[in-house]
Amino acid sequence: MSRLAPNAELVPGSGIREILDTVIRRSADVLRLELGEPDFDTPAHVIEAAARAAAAGARYTQSAGELRLREAFAARVSRLARADYTPAQIVVTHGGVQGCALVVSALVSAGDEVLIPDPAWPNFEMQVLLNGARPVPYTLRAETGFLPDLAEVAALITDRTRVLVLNSPSNPTGAVFPAPLVRQLVELAAGRGVVVLSDEVYDELVFDKDPCNAVSYAPDSVVGVYSLSKTYAMTGWRVGYVASPSWLSPTLTRLQEAQLTCVSQVAQAAALAAITGPQDVVAVMRESYRRRRDAAVAMCAEAGINVVRPDGAFYLMFPFADGVDGRLAALALLDEGLAVAPGTAFGQSVRSFARLSLAVDLPVLTEALRRLTDWHHRTQGGLRYAATS
Repeated sequence: MSRLAPNAELVPGSGIREILDTVIRRSADVLRLELGEPDFDTPAHVIEAAARAAAAGARYTQSAGELRLREAFAARVSRLARADYTPAQIVVTHGGVQGCALVVSALVSAGDEVLIPDPAWPNFEMQVLLNGARPVPYTLRAETGFLPDLAEVAALITDRTRVLVLNSPSNPTGAVFPAPLVRQLVELAAGRGVVVLSDEVYDELVFDKDPCNAVSYAPDSVVGVYSLSKTYAMTGWRVGYVASPSWLSPTLTRLQEAQLTCVSQVAQAAALAAITGPQDVVAVMRESYRRRRDAAVAMCAEAGINVVRPDGAFYLMFPFADGVDGRLAALALLDEGLAVAPGTAFGQSVRSFARLSLAVDLPVLTEALRRLTDWHHRTQGGLRYAATS
């Protein structure tokens, strides 16, 4: 008889990590486009701040995080969202992943429903299932630029709906939702008593549109989750933060003690240096990702492959032929020396796609796309890997 909790058994494995684990087991060189990890080094002044903190003796901090860091985060959110945030409304988290888990654990009970995008970062579904709730997908279609349909979202809200997840710029699509659409979605949720969990992890990586923060439209109904991982090339440092309404922040702070005690003081010192120090590195990385995006879209066009141009983040959704199982195609591409994230990892609407990370050096990206487009033509878009059911 199983001794596992029923909810734990429901949580699926990550299709992204399946590819990663397979790559690691292989000895051959593989061009790695499966992970969303910046290829830039963490800025030197950030590393130096962490070294000083370690030398001084790292200790426990408040569960919500050190006050100076929360003050800096509160000031940033207040500026971006044009709303007044205090340090008491900030919780420093172990990256954006734990920040989302913290919010879901505070708001969602068994039997509740959570609206999540399809496609979406797979951890949302995992966290909802782990809390005994039901993930309800709303579809983002390639033919509409991977933008949600307001009427469809409205029709999915029931008396069991507790949270609506928004993610713009999007992982995996790179889509940036227009400000009027974000406003409509937030006002729809607020009017129905639904909290918006706004994943703002890529908020600094917007190329062609004006950035838009969901908090701006209903600060009392929106919880923002942020991360330093992508903005400052700090994936391994594991620092993020949650900005929440005042009615929710005391609960998040209390639950943080139960989940984590506190984020490493060394990592918090690094985060403070990142957020208060020179910001030119952010612009440099953003411009590099823009150039890579342009190069990737151009190469696909030259190969006769139609892709949706991403306006933010550093991802590109690459289409296979209709009906292709993205997981089987991604596993086959490993034999071409290329690792991509299968669309099946992100939802049903992109099963016949792969997510490509553009956070790699341009020569690597160019060679990877050459291999991918050659394979695409040789296999008629991967038709031999079509799903059988």
